[in-house]
Amino acid sequence: MASCEKLVDMGRRQFLRGAGIGMASAAAATVVAQPAQAAPGQALVNYPANLLGNVSDLTLNEPLDVAYPDDSAPGVLIKLGTKVEGGAGPDGDIVGFSTICPHKGFPMSFDANDKTLNCPGHYSRFDCEKGGQQVWGHATQNLPQYILRVDDKGDIYAEGLDELLYGRLSNVL
Repeated sequence: MASCEKLVDMGRRQFLRGAGIGMASAAAATVVAQPAQAAPGQALVNYPANLLGNVSDLTLNEPLDVAYPDDSAPGVLIKLGTKVEGGAGPDGDIVGFSTICPHKGFPMSFDANDKTLNCPGHYSRFDCEKGGQQVWGHATQNLPQYILRVDDKGDIYAEGLDELLYGRLSNVL
C-alpha cells in the first residue's frame, strides 16, 4: 500500500491541544449577548418626563390612548384595579405600555377580561398585570412598559421605558 506524502505525524499532545482550542472556539461562538433589560420599575433609558394624563381621566379596565416618548410611539394607560409591580398612583394599579407589538409592529388591543394586550398579526399576548410579560405568540421580548410617576394633583408622567420600542435601533429621540 502506498503512503501519502502529505500526511502529518501528529502526537497525542498536539492533537488534544488542537481539539481543546477548537472546542473553546466553538463554545465562544455560541455565546450570544442578551439585550439590556431594566429591572422592574427602573428605566432602561430616561426620557424627559411627559405628561400623559390625570388619574381622573382613567376608568377601570378601559385603556386611555397616549403617545410616549413621542407622537410616533402609540401606547395606553390602564387602571387595572389591583396593585401590580411597576404600577403607579395611589393604588399602585396604573400602568402604561407601548401598543406596538415588538414582534412585527402590529397595533395591539386591550382585552379587559384577562388584562392582556393582544396582537392581531401573529397572536402574541402580553400580560398587563405582570409588566407586559409575553404569555403567548411569536414575540421574542416583553412589551415596553412606561416608568410612571403620579404627582399630588393626580397628573401621570412617563419618565422612561424598560424595553426597546419596536422599529427603533435605540431608545434615543
